[in-house]
Order: sequence, then structure tokens, then C-alpha cells
Amino acid sequence: MNYPDEITYGNKDHFRLASFSLPSSLLHWSKPPPSRTWTVVMTYQQDYLSPCLYPLSALSDIISTVEFNHTGELLATGDKGGRVVIFQREQESKNQVHRRGEYNVYSTFQSHEPEFDYLKSLEIEEKINKIRWLPQQNAAYFLLSTNDKTVKLWKVSERDKRPEGYNLKDEEGRLRDPATITTLRVPVLRPMDLMVEATPRRVFANAHTYHINSISVNSDYETYMSADDLRINLWNFEITNQSFNIVDIKPANMEELTEVITAAEFHPHHCNTFVYSSSKGTIRLCDMRASALCDRHTKFFEEPEDPSNRSFFSEIISSISDVKFSHSGRCIMTRDYLTVKVWDLNMENRPVETYQVHDYLRSKLCSLYENDCIFDKFECVWNGSDSVIMTGSYNNFFRMFDRNTKRDVTLEASRENSKPRAILKPRKVCVGGKRRKDEISVDSLDFSKKILHTAWHPSENIIAVAATNNLYIFQDKVN
Repeated sequence: MNYPDEITYGNKDHFRLASFSLPSSLLHWSKPPPSRTWTVVMTYQQDYLSPCLYPLSALSDIISTVEFNHTGELLATGDKGGRVVIFQREQESKNQVHRRGEYNVYSTFQSHEPEFDYLKSLEIEEKINKIRWLPQQNAAYFLLSTNDKTVKLWKVSERDKRPEGYNLKDEEGRLRDPATITTLRVPVLRPMDLMVEATPRRVFANAHTYHINSISVNSDYETYMSADDLRINLWNFEITNQSFNIVDIKPANMEELTEVITAAEFHPHHCNTFVYSSSKGTIRLCDMRASALCDRHTKFFEEPEDPSNRSFFSEIISSISDVKFSHSGRCIMTRDYLTVKVWDLNMENRPVETYQVHDYLRSKLCSLYENDCIFDKFECVWNGSDSVIMTGSYNNFFRMFDRNTKRDVTLEASRENSKPRAILKPRKVCVGGKRRKDEISVDSLDFSKKILHTAWHPSENIIAVAATNNLYIFQDKVN
């Protein structure tokens, strides 16, 4: 598709670099894989926030989404204050080869502002729910960002020249009196300091009654979909005043509502196929070639519940918070409250792999329900070769599962461990009995510190982890 052009502003001093280092990295591991050690590349924190204290006035600075672009050269974050911060990877130089993994602030702009729906007496938050990059077609970059109601297409580009010598304007940009113009000049371009500019090229609004939870760019790169609690809409990038409703699960009587849509994503290669998950723990795969309204799914993925494990919290913890296609398009990964599951598209009755993220919390579900943590929505990501899965947990822990070796590791993203070239040490949670020196008791976990949003570089072992208002970037060091 032909993306629109032109733009308006950027700010490079919104974040502060705290520490950095760069080890070597590899993506494809041989069998058996070498032992892996994760090291700190960089840690970012907004200047005016304390690393430990988060007053109510600072809630707008909490990171709400993280996303690498298709090359991994750019990393975008969105926060609850409606801001988007883009980081650019440091270019390798002969003198500073070790700095190749650093990401520096490239551009900052206000994507969404708080609004008020006067017809419904409803405040619309500026919080950025999702960011999705479009493949680069020219020198500019394009990304989609959304809050609860409105999706925007942004163009981000560089300017290092400015025009001078206008005939109808003076040097300060004011209009001149045509009567005073006696000669005609040819405007010229003069070098200037590099400026990164951003402007919304399209605004897609007024199509969702409920809160948008997902956006996904189609593999045809001409369309994308946006999903809210009850509906999924299909948009064309060139048309802002019309969308096509492709899924609608709203019942005629809202009292009969039994489930809501929690996440949706297009297939990475087939533009007619997409999946969406529900609060009942089910996944539906739909084919847009079958009908214009995909209320009837093509495939239905659900794991039968063990009656012996049924409890008051069963329906809550089975709700799927994230769904992701593998890069190959062969598998689907889902995250519920306690587990990550991998499904083969050819087997609908049960997942082929199930990974326990924090099963030690099963005995804490009552207290997690009382403090609302049981409703937290954790995301999950694949690495570039679909061989490793990453997802977040509490106490600023995040988990990795190697699908080939079946090994897993728990790591911690904390300010205390973010020194230059610091190596992340595996953490263990002690459920009961005698606690070892390097273990942490399950009763000591801090549920206010949680890793909800993570991202993995598309072709290298570089990960980005958002912990409250801190962004951590780690890289794999192969021993």
C-alpha cells in the first residue's frame, strides 16, 4: 500500500539512561543448546519518578504496551498518559562495537488525549492499549496506536533540511505585502539539526461501543482489525469513516451475555484467517472467505476442564488474556492466569504444550481475588524461531520456557540488578518448608510489582520488559 506522508514533532529527552552493557548474542541454538545467561543492556526510567514510589499522580507514567518493529531496529512503548516513546538501536561503529545493543530515545509524542463522551457521560482514558508497527516501505516509519475508543496511524520520519527563500514569506514566516515584491527567488534547502517528527496520518474513530483490547495488522498490509469486548471490526488503511464488522457476539438481551472477547490476531501469512480468544478460555479460528460475518468459527480450541479441579475461581483463571500466532503460523500460544499453552492448529481438543507460570499462587487465589490481582492481564511472546516462550509474573519476575529442552527459568527485572553488564541470576520461589538462601518465599512476593508487557526482538535474543514505569532491555549471552 502507499502510506501517507508529512508530520509534526518529537522530543528526545523524556527518558534517562540508567545503565548499559552488550554481550554477544545468537538466535538459533544448536541441539543441545548452550547454557544461556541474560545480561542487562539498558534500563530506562522517567526522570521525575522515584524508582520505588508510585504516587497517584505518577500513574500516567506506567508503561502499558511494548512492541519491536519488524526489523528490531526500533522499539515503541506506550503509557497510561497517552504518550508513545520510540527507541532506536545504536548503530555499530568500529570504535564501539560493544554498543550495538543499546537503544536510545528516538522520538516522543502525545498519541492520545483524555476525552469525554457527553452522550454516555463517560470518560475516555488516554492510556495506550496497543501499538502495532507496519512494515517499512520508505524512509519513514508507520505505526498504529490505540486507546479504548480510537485507533491512530502515525508517521515518524526525519528532517535535516529546511526550505529558505520564500517569495511570499519573510525569514520569520510572516506574509509579505505582494506590492513590495520586486524580484522572484527560487527557494533552497538549507542543512539543519536532525529533527524527528511525528503526525497522525489517519484517525479511525466512532466504531467501538466497548473498550478496544486488540489491534492486528493483516498480512496484506492494506487492512487491520480492532477488537473490543463484543465486536471485531475490519478497517482499510485508506478509509477512516467506515469499517466492516466481522465478529459480533453481543446477544439481543445483555443479561444472556456469558463471555467477552479478550484478544484477537491475524494469521502471519494468510490474510483471510484470524483468531480471537474469550473470557471462557476458548479460542476461535475464523476464515473470512466463508462469510462476511464470521460468527460461525472454522475451528474451536478448548481444553476440557477436570471436574476434580473445579473451584470458585476456575472461570476467572481460565480467561485468556493474550493470544499469539507463532511466526511460522503453525501454532497458537495463549496465556491465562496461571499457565501458557501452545495449540497446534490441527488439534482442537487440547493444547500440545502447557507451561506452569506461577502454580505456587494456586493457594493464594482468595487473597489475589480480594486485591483484584486475579484479573491482571499478562501478555506472552515468542522468540524469533518459536523455540522459546516468555511471559510475566509478580515481584517483577518473568518466565522463559525452552520448548526444545523443556527447561525453564525465572528472572527478575529490578533496579538493584541493572548495573552495567550485570548478569541476571535465576530466581526460585519457595512454597513451603525450609527456604534456601537464594530463594524467596511465596508469602514475600510483592503483587504490586508485576510484568504484564514484554517484547522479543524478531531475529535476535534481545528482550524488552516493562515493569511499572521502567523499561528493561536484556540480551542473551551464550557461554
